[in-house]
Amino acid sequence: MKLFVIPLLLLIQLTTYAQADKEKILQVEKNLVGTIQLSGETPWTIAERMTHYKIPGLSIAVIQHYKLIWAKGYGWANDSLKIPVTANTLFQAASISKSLNGVGVLKLVQNNKLDLYADINTYLTSWRFPYDSLTKGKKITVANLLSHTAGLTVHGFRGYQQGAPLPTIIQILNGVQPANSGPVRSMYEPGIKSEYSGGGTMISQLIVMDITHMPYADYMKKEVLQPLGMTASTFSQPPVEIQPALLATGYRGDGKPIEGNYHVYPEEAPAGLWTNPTDLAKYIIETQLAAEGKSAKVLNQATTTLRLTPYLDKNAALGVFIDPDSGYFGHSGGNEGFRCQYYGSLKDGNGVVVMVNSDNGSIIPEVINSVAKVYGFKGLYYSTIKESVTIPNSVLQTYIGEYALSPDFIITIYKEGKVLFAQATRQGSFEIVPETQTRFFTREFPAKLEFTKDNTGKVNALILYQNGEQQEAKKIK
Repeated sequence: MKLFVIPLLLLIQLTTYAQADKEKILQVEKNLVGTIQLSGETPWTIAERMTHYKIPGLSIAVIQHYKLIWAKGYGWANDSLKIPVTANTLFQAASISKSLNGVGVLKLVQNNKLDLYADINTYLTSWRFPYDSLTKGKKITVANLLSHTAGLTVHGFRGYQQGAPLPTIIQILNGVQPANSGPVRSMYEPGIKSEYSGGGTMISQLIVMDITHMPYADYMKKEVLQPLGMTASTFSQPPVEIQPALLATGYRGDGKPIEGNYHVYPEEAPAGLWTNPTDLAKYIIETQLAAEGKSAKVLNQATTTLRLTPYLDKNAALGVFIDPDSGYFGHSGGNEGFRCQYYGSLKDGNGVVVMVNSDNGSIIPEVINSVAKVYGFKGLYYSTIKESVTIPNSVLQTYIGEYALSPDFIITIYKEGKVLFAQATRQGSFEIVPETQTRFFTREFPAKLEFTKDNTGKVNALILYQNGEQQEAKKIK
């Protein structure tokens, strides 16, 4: 009888991983490694890395053989109020919203209410896409919108402070006040290459509303979230129907909270989902089962296969990205104060979800590496061992300063002890490790920085090497 007096949240937590292998959870918690390890370095713990990155809260879910085997929260949903992260705490899923949006749009396709390959203006009634000469006479399709092959502008959205005027969808698409993003327009003809566009996803949001004559969040709740069992989740912005204590506060990379705790995103389809790893695990598992013809809670096998099929290149499918080399589908997300990532295997029913309430998501690949190692998830473990060199403190001091890639994108180099860190505008900081006296590499993502000097021997710039490209940032301070 004593069981019934256990507080509800504690009971839910106990139930969440009562059957899990607790030893494996402990192994996950103490085996974090980055995409790059230094020779002789030992793995970190979750607590160590949360402190290192100034991450208040973190939440994890692990899927094995088509089942959620455990979910657990760490740290604080709200640091100042000391509200802990539990498996029930909701985070902003940011661009992971696009994966669920893909499910919702393809539900209309499956029900013969939408032709995936027809001109989007066939279905837009409250607004029309303004074609111009840049499209070279080609029409944009919904398949283009979902696969980021429409050739459209507006990569992502910043959201709005609580209490600020919110734009309508039409204002967002036209880029007029109070919208804080540019108009969604053509950059080049559709169907020739992938170019990530949250603006394109916004158009799909309006198409859903124009076809169904329902608010987008209501449609997604009825046709996607509830059938998937994602009953804790919502696309409503702001999430007025959710208890405030369940909503994680977003934090900057320096550990300071977002003003008003979080931003509001009327851009619901590309960025508006509030959810947790447990609910996202339900979506992943249903996708895996539907792909094998073993379930059809929302989409059947044929439609799910279509959703998971890359459209133009080998990666971008319909609201989801495919890694054919690793055998996983997934999506990342980054809103103001939040970062997240999920992966689901295309075979065998494995997966992982990690969410943090910080602009610094550097811990996410480290956690995923740990999960992949402990559970033997082949294809998800990415880590290589590199050597570093020692640089005199006097030399490190000369690299400190601000470097401008553009007027509004500054890379700040600073030093803590004998370690250099870099922090880009509106992003978290990350350690840079010396491989020569002038060249450094990052450990959280594949990039290198090289400091250059002028004729007098004074450091005057750094060169950023990333994604096969190089950019020079002049030292301004």
